[in-house]
Amino acid sequence: MGARDIPNLISALRILLVVPVVMTIYHHSYGYALGLFVVAGVSDGLDGYLAKRFGWTSWIGGILDPIADKLLITGCFIALGWTGDVPVWVVVMVLLRDLIIVGGALAYLLLIERFVAEPTVISKINTVSQLILVLAVLWEGAFGSLPAGIVGGLVVLVVLTTVASGTGYVISWSRRARAHGIHRQAR
Repeated sequence: MGARDIPNLISALRILLVVPVVMTIYHHSYGYALGLFVVAGVSDGLDGYLAKRFGWTSWIGGILDPIADKLLITGCFIALGWTGDVPVWVVVMVLLRDLIIVGGALAYLLLIERFVAEPTVISKINTVSQLILVLAVLWEGAFGSLPAGIVGGLVVLVVLTTVASGTGYVISWSRRARAHGIHRQAR
């Protein structure tokens, strides 16, 4: 193990943080959950910085980092839905979008060809809005109310970007698959 493995170790540690974050939410220990969530966020920035700055990128890092991110945000949404801090239908919508994207990507990979995953702009906005919603709910649980309408507005933003992102991926991958089929038939 060398210095170039540091980003992967940080990602692995972030995966290990998922359980304590989820458990602290489940037990309504929002201050601890917020602290752990922030540590996980900082570690995400740190591993990305180190990988890019020093060229310590790897195939496994390209897999570990997004898995760590997705496990953390998904775990938080499930826990916040369980505790009633986020509406369950929003949690279901977020999970359904992810299942559709992963299912579509797997189908494309298995039935058509390999590809490089490229998140869209709206997908990045969706991820940021989800992170901000989790932060806001944890902050409110730890320190009291935020100004009226903040959490509700963030829920609306998450819903809108989730629908737009999921729809965008379905349309984009359907077009790609159709275009691939047309090119194949032309041969």
